[in-house]
Amino acid sequence: MIRVGLLGAGRIGQIHGRNVAASGKARLVAVADALPDACLSLATDLGARAASVEAVILDRDIDAVLICTPTDTHADLIEAAVKAGKAVFCEKPVDLSSDRIKACLAVVAKAGLPLMIGFNRRFDPNFAEARRRIAAGGIGAVELVSIISRDPSPPAASYVARSGGLFRDMMIHDLDMARFLLGEEPVEVHAVGSCLVDPGIGAAGDVDTAAVLLKTASGRIAQITNSRRASYGYDQRFEVHGSLGMVRAQNVPTSTVEVATGQGFLADPVLPFFLERYAAAYRAELDHFLSSVAAGTPPSPSGEDGLKAQLLADAATHSQQTGQPVRLTL
Repeated sequence: MIRVGLLGAGRIGQIHGRNVAASGKARLVAVADALPDACLSLATDLGARAASVEAVILDRDIDAVLICTPTDTHADLIEAAVKAGKAVFCEKPVDLSSDRIKACLAVVAKAGLPLMIGFNRRFDPNFAEARRRIAAGGIGAVELVSIISRDPSPPAASYVARSGGLFRDMMIHDLDMARFLLGEEPVEVHAVGSCLVDPGIGAAGDVDTAAVLLKTASGRIAQITNSRRASYGYDQRFEVHGSLGMVRAQNVPTSTVEVATGQGFLADPVLPFFLERYAAAYRAELDHFLSSVAAGTPPSPSGEDGLKAQLLADAATHSQQTGQPVRLTL
């Protein structure tokens, strides 16, 4: 039984904490958060104790920590945890600076302990099955990947100002999925962006509508489109075209019920946001981390995957700002 400490009792921390508590592979020992009331409430609900971050990291009775704290704390906490002998799961990103990520990964490598980054979409049952069929050769050689990701509504401008921008905050998930589906590293990035949804986002120096083209050395192409607005729910789809055919993963509706009348077919809307859409993915993600720790095998996505997604997000940001494609080597 893996003994787990949870750092962060906010929205994502609650998801992971409850999944640990429901897992037969782990026991949640302690919860830490900067807000004492939130920390105590979640710890009490899950049968764990409330503690300080330092106490969780230094506790010899804790084998692994889950880092669900604000982004600007991730790299420091990863380093402290591995130095204390803990396996680490950390929500994306490691940091908004690629150089800081590189320095952090050097500390992790020296410690020789596992680090997994929370790109949960790889573990969505539908996405994972599509990837399995691609890897099995069902559509031949991959030629073109198309990814659509649209949030139901924009975040607050105050959030945007500290998020690192759409490419580093929102599209980074899709950039990781593009690598996951292409099977080959991109070497060229071309991005465009606009502010069409919320003028406050533009005033904060960001975009809310964007598209990116990625190209690999062999010529494979991925196209990603993002929007901070979708009136019909949380839009999450992709299609992969290959030499022998095509595979796609569609949105998940709130139900599969359809009503047909003389006016046509009426279907229920798609799931409203990521908490509902990726509930199964979060469970599968945690299970993979715990299984890897128990078996002593490297978890995936790794810290290197986190770095490569960040480098692509940096390149997309630079391309959008300059209007020029960016060449890079991952």
